Amino acid sequence: MFSCIKKWNTLRNQILVVFLFVMVIVLSIVSMITLRQVSLLIKNNAEAQIRQTAAEASGRIDSLFEQLNTATKFIMTNREVQRLFERMHVGEKVTFRELQRLKSVVNNIQANSEGIYSVELYTEDLKQVFPLNDSSKMFQRVNVKWIYEADRAKGRLVWIGEDPKNDSFYLAIRRIVLMEHNFDNSGYLLVRINKTYFSITEVNTQQYLFVLDSELKPIFSNFPKPIDVLSLKNQSTTMINQTEYMVTKKSSNKGFTVFILTPVSALTKGMNSIRLGIILAGMIGLLIYFLCSLFLSNIITRPIINLTKTMRLANEGLLAINPKVVTVNEINELNSTYNQLVRETNHLIKMVYQKEIIRSQSELKALQAQINPHFLYNTLESLRWSLEEAGEEDLADVVVSMSNLFRYTISRNSNDDWVTLREEFCHIENYMEIIKFRFGERIKWRLRLPQALENVKIPKLLIQPLVENAVVHGSENQLASCTITVAVEPISDHYLQIIVEDDGVGMDEEQLRAVKMAMDTGDIISKKGKGMALYNVKKRLQLYYKEEMSDSITICSYKNKGTRVIIKIPVDGGEQ
Repeated sequence: MFSCIKKWNTLRNQILVVFLFVMVIVLSIVSMITLRQVSLLIKNNAEAQIRQTAAEASGRIDSLFEQLNTATKFIMTNREVQRLFERMHVGEKVTFRELQRLKSVVNNIQANSEGIYSVELYTEDLKQVFPLNDSSKMFQRVNVKWIYEADRAKGRLVWIGEDPKNDSFYLAIRRIVLMEHNFDNSGYLLVRINKTYFSITEVNTQQYLFVLDSELKPIFSNFPKPIDVLSLKNQSTTMINQTEYMVTKKSSNKGFTVFILTPVSALTKGMNSIRLGIILAGMIGLLIYFLCSLFLSNIITRPIINLTKTMRLANEGLLAINPKVVTVNEINELNSTYNQLVRETNHLIKMVYQKEIIRSQSELKALQAQINPHFLYNTLESLRWSLEEAGEEDLADVVVSMSNLFRYTISRNSNDDWVTLREEFCHIENYMEIIKFRFGERIKWRLRLPQALENVKIPKLLIQPLVENAVVHGSENQLASCTITVAVEPISDHYLQIIVEDDGVGMDEEQLRAVKMAMDTGDIISKKGKGMALYNVKKRLQLYYKEEMSDSITICSYKNKGTRVIIKIPVDGGEQ
């Protein structure tokens, strides 16, 4: 399992997974926001349409009621009706023939008014005037409450509701006032209205409509079963037959209230297709994005894969150049850097190979010439014994010093590049013995090495070139004696300084500046090679010690007073 995971754990797959993960998140957020906004838009539009339908239904009810109001007003204000009720109001007798004239007036207005089934007229003392029948009291038709409501309305049409005698009709009443007698009450007008008059068909088949009067009694409903309409008064939604309906309420100016019940599913009709469309669009977008991401990840990772394959050839001993590819700047830079590294590495391998050949040849020559040092040592030893037998003790000592100097310089040990300070000082002692044979009493020397620092390791022949400089240049053109001092002093627990000082001819500022420049550049500033010894010592210090040794050598010199050279090195040594 882990090997399978490791196999698929590649840069290309990681880029592809990250791209797809980000795209899925983006598409999900966009889809949810889009679906929510579209759903709200559709729902708001549907609700607005339902409210408009409710307003139109309410207006329709108001219009129908206004038609009733206008028709009854025409009857009440008719000249013949006004004249007859005015005479009855003042107590005059009205003949039967005169009452029959009301029939033509009422029938004419009733014929032009939709919804009015019948009209009844009564005097102020509740005697029936029209139609002419045996009924003598209005109380047989309505109760006192309706009379009270008609009086309080002062001539306006008052809605009574369902006819107690016949539930197929509604009743409405208004008071008859005399317009030429200060609008005095002279009687009452009662109308019967067909229930079908308030039928409204402006709603779709999925909606249920309820029309209530001012007392919240049903006037019209297209719901097939009885329902408690009062329970809908303060609700925004309701459940009917396990179906959720949205309740829309609208109150008219005439006191009527319209309720419309709309299935919530109808408000979001079409959302399933929109949701399916968004899902399909998201899947298509994801597929396109997957292909584009796969193409892009291949473009990014293919050069890296090719570079990796080229690097693997190094395990087979071949450092090959990777072909140049056209891709992003970072990959081009990586490819160029690798190619440059390969060129330099191949060059170094070639040089090391050549150096190894030269080293092998040199070791072979050294083995072939190994007899020469032994021959030299044996010859000097024979010369020493001959001089001692001849009584030349001084010359014998010089020969011994030369033999020791050659052994120290020419011999090869396992760790020949590093020696102790004690060994280096012994070499300097042998060197000075030989120099004394040459210069006589003109050369003197002092060596100071603390016992605690005798075993500190330093590069071999590090001090001797500085002593040779002091001998050659310190006593130059000088007949007086020259004393050379070589001393070692601790600076801290980790550093020490080696001082090579002479009291010879010294240098002026210009010569000192030239020597310092030669020490940095390696230029020869005199026929005697002045400055080369310091340059070689500095290079060896930089080679053998890991630390920065740019300021490891300090030179100070004064004309006719001498020269001092100070070397600062670590106590614990460098690369060994």
